[in-house]
Amino acid sequence: MKRIVVLGAGFAGLIAAVGAARKLAELQIPKQDIAVTIVNRDPWHCIRVRNYETDLSDVRVPLAEVMTPVGIDMVIGDVTGIDCERREVALAGQPSLGYDRLVLALGSELARPPIPGLAEHGFDIDTFAAAERLSAHLSALSVRPASPGRFTVLVVGGGLTGVEMATELAPRLREVAGGEPARVILADRAARIGSNMGDQACAVIDEALAALGVETRPGITVASVDAHGVRLSTGERIAAETVIWCAGMRANPLVAALPGEHDRFGRVAVDRFLRVPAAPDVFAAGDAAAALVDGQHPSVMSCQHARPMGRIAGHNVVCDLVGKAMILLEIGYYVTCLDLGGWGAVYCQGWDRQVTATGSTAKETKQTINRQRIYPPRSGDPTEILAAAAPIIQAPPRR
Repeated sequence: MKRIVVLGAGFAGLIAAVGAARKLAELQIPKQDIAVTIVNRDPWHCIRVRNYETDLSDVRVPLAEVMTPVGIDMVIGDVTGIDCERREVALAGQPSLGYDRLVLALGSELARPPIPGLAEHGFDIDTFAAAERLSAHLSALSVRPASPGRFTVLVVGGGLTGVEMATELAPRLREVAGGEPARVILADRAARIGSNMGDQACAVIDEALAALGVETRPGITVASVDAHGVRLSTGERIAAETVIWCAGMRANPLVAALPGEHDRFGRVAVDRFLRVPAAPDVFAAGDAAAALVDGQHPSVMSCQHARPMGRIAGHNVVCDLVGKAMILLEIGYYVTCLDLGGWGAVYCQGWDRQVTATGSTAKETKQTINRQRIYPPRSGDPTEILAAAAPIIQAPPRR
């Protein structure tokens, strides 16, 4: 029996495993000949992009709901190493797992710089556990001793995650404070919050932040963090008993084990078939891989590209193993939909991010994306699950 192993059950990994199972079913290749195994650190598929939301009750999907009906084996454990020469994956406390083809989809993690006190006193929403920890901390603020920064939250990082966190948090913090003054401050090293979004979208973001009462501090650098606030590189101190770090992402460190070129985010370069050129038996997808999605633009670290990359990787890894023709990754559009809390959202089209919808109209699209479009089928129906992994590129979300 040959084995296809998929590492990671995020947006790319889950759909890659199902995509491989779908292609095997299409070719009528039984599991006794080629099996698909997915490896994940826990038994959940996490809708990570929703971790900023107040209600976390539906941001995880049991992996077994999706994997078991289509015959995919699951291994729950931590990957500790990848040996491309021996075609083995090392697992903590478990026997190594051999493979004939590998799809690496271990995703990304928050970039945590060695700022004194950040690890001990900072919060983040990088994982479900981290989001739960932050939620518990926020809920307990009202019973903490009075202090200048008790109801002040400093969100560090003015990119998409930071903006979504700050805009969601503004009304929530006021409710926790129960009538006492509450402040949400959104800070970034760049000269403008949301600077990567372009001038049009930045103007919309500024309007939403002002309407929600979120203060902004662009152009600052955090030098240290403690239990009661931060010290800036200028020496200024900001009193804040909640510091949420949302500044930057990088590929999972295990991606470095793959031979070949890696970009500044630690992603391994792949070709248009999602193969790692220097490791012919290995494919990579999602935040772990740097691909040209249309022959010109590099993939971005988001579910928008992770899911189609996973579909193509799952299809191609089977084709490569059995000698069938593979298909190219070709994503011909790019959109950005940014949640702006109670104000609404902003929807942009194109790589230059031209604003085409704002407010409640864009918010409806954002909720359709976050709460429906990016979820796997949950019916348990094998036909529906396999069909969701067909190697096609979905049309842009409707506005």
